[in-house]
Amino acid sequence: RVSNPSESLGDAPLRVCPVQLYKTLEAMMNMATTAALFMAIIPMVSLASTEIERKTGLRARQVDSSEFNQEIRMAMDEALGCGGAISEAHLQAIEEVLQPMHRTLPKNSHGRLERRSLRYLAHRYFHQKSAIVVRGFEPTRHVNDSVWGAADILSEQVPGYVESVLESTHAKEIGFDLKDAALVVATLEQLIFDAEGGLLQKVYKLQNKPMDRALSEQGLRQVLESYMALWMAGDEVEPLLGKPRELAEIFPHWDKLIHFAHGQVSALNYQRQHFPLQAVSSTGNALKTRYSFEDAHKVVGGITDSFAPFWESECREMKRKLASLDKKGTGRVPLAKFYGKSLTDSEWRFGESESYLRELGALDETSWLGKQVIIPNYIQGASNCIVSTDHYSVCCINECEPIMAEIEAAVGSPLAEVEQLLSLMGNMTVAEDELPQLDGLTAQLESIAASNGGKVPIHGRLFSQWLHYVFPRECAFPHKAGAAQALSPNQYGEGYLASDAEMAEHAKDTTAEVPLATMDKQELQWMSQWSEEEELIASYDGLLARPTTGYRTKALVAAGFVVFMLAGVRGVVSFNRKVPNSDFLLPSHTGKTHFV
Repeated sequence: RVSNPSESLGDAPLRVCPVQLYKTLEAMMNMATTAALFMAIIPMVSLASTEIERKTGLRARQVDSSEFNQEIRMAMDEALGCGGAISEAHLQAIEEVLQPMHRTLPKNSHGRLERRSLRYLAHRYFHQKSAIVVRGFEPTRHVNDSVWGAADILSEQVPGYVESVLESTHAKEIGFDLKDAALVVATLEQLIFDAEGGLLQKVYKLQNKPMDRALSEQGLRQVLESYMALWMAGDEVEPLLGKPRELAEIFPHWDKLIHFAHGQVSALNYQRQHFPLQAVSSTGNALKTRYSFEDAHKVVGGITDSFAPFWESECREMKRKLASLDKKGTGRVPLAKFYGKSLTDSEWRFGESESYLRELGALDETSWLGKQVIIPNYIQGASNCIVSTDHYSVCCINECEPIMAEIEAAVGSPLAEVEQLLSLMGNMTVAEDELPQLDGLTAQLESIAASNGGKVPIHGRLFSQWLHYVFPRECAFPHKAGAAQALSPNQYGEGYLASDAEMAEHAKDTTAEVPLATMDKQELQWMSQWSEEEELIASYDGLLARPTTGYRTKALVAAGFVVFMLAGVRGVVSFNRKVPNSDFLLPSHTGKTHFV
């Protein structure tokens, strides 16, 4: 959960004190970032001088893995908990979510994760649980050995934590284990929860409601209505707060949004009635219909947790409309049709500019049919994240997540056999309209394996690309690192919407109409965007065998090449690409850049 992670999770709850925390964090940002986090938070705790001397910076010495774990835990507890501690039960719950992913990630020589993999785990966790994308952890963010790519919320609010723990020499050389990853996730959860508390305080102030005074249910609902507007649209809507008619003109389905927020209050009431001992708040009476600031904070945390499932019907409706224009099941819609519907259908809400679509990575410009919008990349794009705050966004649920989770659970390691993956695809538990499309793709998977010693790295760009073509409407096309940016419309700035004149000009393009009506998918060369460049999430040193030499490998490559040529004749792939490795249909992982 993204709401208070200590709640109802066992002993040693985390003491939340956002006001003191923000003041401390502000002071920390002015201190020397090369000092250890423990030293940076001396004003927060009372320590004996001998203890202070013992806790020197992580960069200043080498420690074993168990001591490093303790350093991370202490740094997090003291920075976020004001001397408290996150419950072991909650950390265990996070570990259980991370475990299947962790098992399939490549480990270093110490059996631990590289920083890139740690970052990837955190991103996947939040996306799975609440469809949240934490800023700085986006898959599109460029990361290498010298750039941590830390989430903005970490860098801004606990810089000492990033400097002394995540960027320490020990972290780079030894790496992180599963518990470390759980601690990082718990840190992010708490920071997000505290950020929500800051916005809630602002609403209380705007409505002249003292934070130490309990509210009636009507008063709490007034707070939530203003909170929802500010949470979703920012300060620009502040003049409209308390004006439901004006807000309804700005927000689609405003009545449903308010009903959803009120439902969170009903959920709290239910918990109070059925679990009164767990629901005691600062009002001192769990059965009394009065609500403290802590109660309100808990409610807004629940809103963040459950908003994506609530809004998913809107995302599915977007996908349905786009899929209706994808007659061949390629996961792509001609840009001309994408804009043409906007000019003729008042209910058609798609109008991002060509340049913005390109920036989002939602535009395929490789096809002879003309420019096309990639459905899953568009749905997952930042323009469709209904909530976009300074530190995170709430986006559409990623339909490829359960597919990848099923693969990870079945494979259980960083590498998979071709036969195992093909069998999994054939038995995948997906909706009928999402069945895998394997025609012409078996040879591609075999060639990925051949270039990697006979097995497929499941956390590489090539396998993600293959998965995109197997599930073209569910799994996004994986661009190379840095090729796309997860920019919200506000971040992109002017020009994120296409003008009527631009849409009309694109709509005139009829290049794709006759081919789409008369040719099958293979003849359309629908995989023209395929790229042979591999990018691995982390080093696979020691895991990948060298490609086998001798007659057997040559025969395999020759057979694969024949299939590949036939596919080209039929239009499965195009030959207008540079092939950097002529020995294999697809090259080995020669790239040094990582895509997560």
